[in-house]
Formats: sequence, structure tokens, C-alpha cells
Amino acid sequence: MRQPAATLDAFYKSRLGQAAKRLMSERMTSLWDDCEGQRVLGIGYPSPLLPLWQDKAASCIGVVPEEIGEVRLASSRGQALCLAPEHKLPFPEGLFDRVFLLHALEEADSPRQLLREAWRVLAPEGRSVVAVTNRRSMWSLVDSKPFGHGRPWTRRQMVRFLNDSLFQVTASTTAVHMPPLDWRIITGAASSWERAGEFALPGLGGVVLVEAVKRLYSKPSGSAAAPVTKAVKAGSPKPVMPRKLAGRDRAEPRKKARIDVTNQADTSRVKTAIGGGPNEISYSDLQT
Repeated sequence: MRQPAATLDAFYKSRLGQAAKRLMSERMTSLWDDCEGQRVLGIGYPSPLLPLWQDKAASCIGVVPEEIGEVRLASSRGQALCLAPEHKLPFPEGLFDRVFLLHALEEADSPRQLLREAWRVLAPEGRSVVAVTNRRSMWSLVDSKPFGHGRPWTRRQMVRFLNDSLFQVTASTTAVHMPPLDWRIITGAASSWERAGEFALPGLGGVVLVEAVKRLYSKPSGSAAAPVTKAVKAGSPKPVMPRKLAGRDRAEPRKKARIDVTNQADTSRVKTAIGGGPNEISYSDLQT
């Protein structure tokens, strides 16, 4: 079950939520610093990150699953939000140049189907960033925070999942290395916690961010099947003639051999006839 919008709004309005939002925004900006004129889509709970591109992007649209409920934007300038089923996004194929997912895969009923929809609305060679809770971090153990709900992922699991879903991973990182404690001494030094975590424990950040590029076909070694882009009509199979009968109009019937054996007290008569008539061959009075 997904967290309601009120719970997510309350977290990102708190000191801890504001600090986490700032750290994720810095990491997203380093990944996507060239979104001018691009069409950006956010899936899940995109409100914390969507304003990053409202000044440069051609459009910024967020899709919120219907289970979350109504979400308010901090600024509506250049942005739009809509409610939609996560397995059926209301957009045509290849509409967006950039797609990011935040608070989306962890609580999705079918993560693969949701990611497939993100792949569908993304333009060929478009870029996507998936942000999920890091299974190895302390944040995944705190149920009172949004990152403690749903299924956490490791970086390796997410990379494999994207590679198996017709994406090619280009970059991966972690963010939010500070402890999940809403203390002023921690939130006030969030940047210091981030630098220390990147240096000492780079794999233990609270959030895993993986960037990938949409591919139309999977690699030969991948397990994902390439999408069907054109219907192919199968023809009728041609009959295959046996090698011995190839080139003949018809096979001649094989003649049967008849063998009659008559046992008598002192003699044995064996009569073999092939087809009868003039071909009949007889052997008589054979001594046993």
C-alpha cells in the first residue's frame, strides 16, 4: 500500500525532509545539467525534484499514482501534475526526453510494468533516472520516514533490473548520507555528512540514483526480449519430401514376400514365392 500524499508532504516540509530534498537535488543537477528545451516527466511523488527544471525545460509534468491522492506543487509555474494509474500512463509513446522516478518503484504493485510504462513514454535514446531507497542504508530501517516503506533496492539490483528492461545504465550514485534523525545538529550539517559519507562509505547513502538510456533492442546477452514493432504474417509450411523419394512423382509399392514352410516327418519343403506367377521359385525334398 502506498503512502498518502499528506504523509509525504509532511516529511518534505520538515527539517529532515528539506535536507534530504536539497541533497537529492544536488545529485540530480549533477546528472541532468542540460535539460534546456527538454520535456521532463516525473513519476511517483515528483514534487521535491520537479521544480529543478521548470526554468529551462520546455515542460515539466508529474504523474502521481491514484492511490497517493492529490499532491500540491510548491510552484505551478511551468509545471503540471495529474493522477493516473501507474500501469497505464496517459501519454503517447516517446513523448518525453527525460523521465525520473521518485517514491515509485518501492511501493509499486508491479515494478517491471511501471518501468515498462516509463520506457514507453520515453523518446528513443532518452534518459531516465530512478531514485529508490538503498537497502544497505539506515533509512530503509526507519518505518516512520518515507524511505522506510516498500521494497528497498541495492545499487547492483537496480542496475541489473534496468539492463533487463531495455535500458542501458550510464551512471549510478548514492545520496543522503546523513542519519535519518530530525535533529538540528544533523540537518544543519547535512552537506558535511554528505561529503564524509561519499569519502568513507560511498555505498551507504539513503537513496540510490541510477541513470539509464532507453534502447530499442536488448543486448544479445540480456534477458529482455526486444519489442515487437511490426506484425509478421507466418506463411504455410512447405512439405519436405524424404531424401530417398525426392524427385519422384510417387513411390512404387513394395512387394511382399510369402514364405510357406511345411514340416513332414522326414522332409521339409520350403516354398518361397515372390509375387507369384513366373517368379515362383520352389525347393523340395530338403533333408533335415
